[in-house]
Amino acid sequence: MTNTKLKTAIAGTALIAFAATATMATAQGSPLSPGQPRLEQNQPQPPGAIEADGPNVFPHSADFDIQSKTFYAGSLKSGAVSTVGPDGKVSPFIQDPAIVSAQAVNVDRERNRVLVSNTDYGLADRSNKEDPFRIAGVGSYDLATGRQHWCVDLAAILQDGRKHLISDVTVAPDGTAYAVDELTPTIFRIDQQGSASVFLQNDLLRGKLDIPDFLDGVGMAAVEWVDGDQLIIAMAEGSLIRVPVQHPEQAQPVQLSAPLVSPTAGMRLLPDGSISAVSSGLLSGEPAQIQRVQPSDGWQNATVKVTDTVADPVTSDVTEGPGGTTYALSGGLAAFLGGKPNDGFTLTPVETD
Repeated sequence: MTNTKLKTAIAGTALIAFAATATMATAQGSPLSPGQPRLEQNQPQPPGAIEADGPNVFPHSADFDIQSKTFYAGSLKSGAVSTVGPDGKVSPFIQDPAIVSAQAVNVDRERNRVLVSNTDYGLADRSNKEDPFRIAGVGSYDLATGRQHWCVDLAAILQDGRKHLISDVTVAPDGTAYAVDELTPTIFRIDQQGSASVFLQNDLLRGKLDIPDFLDGVGMAAVEWVDGDQLIIAMAEGSLIRVPVQHPEQAQPVQLSAPLVSPTAGMRLLPDGSISAVSSGLLSGEPAQIQRVQPSDGWQNATVKVTDTVADPVTSDVTEGPGGTTYALSGGLAAFLGGKPNDGFTLTPVETD
């Protein structure tokens, strides 16, 4: 797909998203209504939004390192991974020429590394602009120095000539990483040394969401390893798939009380074993929705409820923050897809209960 066609397809959505964001931001800044309670000075102040100063970074994913109290955010534009402090200061950290667009970022503190998924929307600085979505990989980088341990080419394993988009990666307690492909029904397994293989290909993982004039068959949007040695996979159209790691052939849908709002974009595993998921308003211009997914019967069933919304419709991830908080990432995806610049990005604290 050419850049002209892509920009035309996304332009209308981007304008809706920007208008909705501006309207809601104005509403949020309005004075208190009569009788509305005010915070007393001795009450703890809730965490505020972090306005990051990274122009044209366009992160799709972020993760938080508890020890250093630092966020790590990838760039769809440059392929770099940057650190983000609570003051919003953005500092480049990983700059690997092998990464075209840094989609998913996962801080693996136990093994002192950062995992980064590699993709190509055709719009990045190092993109193949005439043949996008041919890059599919995961890299591992030292958490202290940003030095590359390895960077594996997952498209070369399949050699199927198809489009690929490694949307997310999670890590099991034994250090094995699992990466999901949004454009094929494929989960990859990657050991700590960077040796990769196909873990599962299953029609349950085949994408069902079509984005007009952009991508058809958009599928796996996010993945988390959960207790019981299982992978929980969020499909873009709003369903969840449960994959037992020891018996992946037994993959099956999670029976949800209600589907997640589509398109589902990112997830965070909460301390109690439930999941917080964000659904983007990219296609509708409506506020992004934060939803809590509470499992039962070992993730055979789950209850879904909306716990918060984010003014920016195009919110693509949720991550842990300081003190056990949860932050939602609005990285400027609509502007990126529409070929527009941006001045930075926002991490917004959200409720997950």
